[in-house]
Amino acid sequence: MGNWDKIQAVQSMQDYIVSHAETEIDMNELAAVSGYSRYHAIRLFKQYTGQTPSEYIRALRLSQAAIQLRDTNGKVLETALDSSFESHDGFTRAFSKQFGIGPAAYQKVKPPISLFTYYPITHALLHYKKRMDTEMSKEKVPATVTVQAVDRPARKLMMLRSKKAEDYMSFCGEMGCDWEGMMNSVSEKFDNAALLELPKHLIAEGTSAFAAGIEIPLTYEKPIPESMEVIELPACKMLYFRGATYENEEDFCEAIEIVAEAMQNYKPEEYGFAYAFHIAPRFNFGASAASGAKMAVPVVERK
Repeated sequence: MGNWDKIQAVQSMQDYIVSHAETEIDMNELAAVSGYSRYHAIRLFKQYTGQTPSEYIRALRLSQAAIQLRDTNGKVLETALDSSFESHDGFTRAFSKQFGIGPAAYQKVKPPISLFTYYPITHALLHYKKRMDTEMSKEKVPATVTVQAVDRPARKLMMLRSKKAEDYMSFCGEMGCDWEGMMNSVSEKFDNAALLELPKHLIAEGTSAFAAGIEIPLTYEKPIPESMEVIELPACKMLYFRGATYENEEDFCEAIEIVAEAMQNYKPEEYGFAYAFHIAPRFNFGASAASGAKMAVPVVERK
């Protein structure tokens, strides 16, 4: 098999793990979906994801447990059993090792933690497919884009700056990808974590115009990760551009491009608005097959 076939085999195992996280996962069955022997499947998974399947499964289940503790008042033991751990002590040790805080303390304080984030391996390694000169046509992704105006109150922005990033891939290459799970662990967030393009007055010396961030209420006072900072944003109106859902996860680049092009060609003046990029960052929430691509930009009403 070629490189792309191996990547797709790992993708199949990732998909299987995510869809069977709440059941006992047999390694032989996991290997079967890849088309490789158990030994080679585990080796490939480790090669392309940096984790063994067991480590990957544990990180996923611990993150699901963290969300359960964050959003409910359930007992730690009940959460441990729901997460396929056999004892309170074993769960506590694993949780503390994964997140740097015990489950009881986390449930009480609920600070940001690095939740597991599902990154399809085919997204990160599409360059292999492009080298094979495979056509990736926009026709695979519906071109429908909806636009909605949303009022945002005065709020805080928790963000992670980069020094030289110019897009999502270079940002993750420079800053890693833990930020996404960390920010999405904040239950008070207005929306999911996004890549930001900052207006000039928000760019700090020695950093680029690109950052990652989430909007949170002005009243948010929980601990902030050391690598991140918090600033305040004024009340404003945001235009949300949402793309249609699509079938193949590999087409996420095309989905984002369609929404970006629609936003570029959109004439807000015809609907009583004007872009106001000086007020707040532009938000790129990325794309997934199930929800489509999404972006948001600040606007003001024209008088």
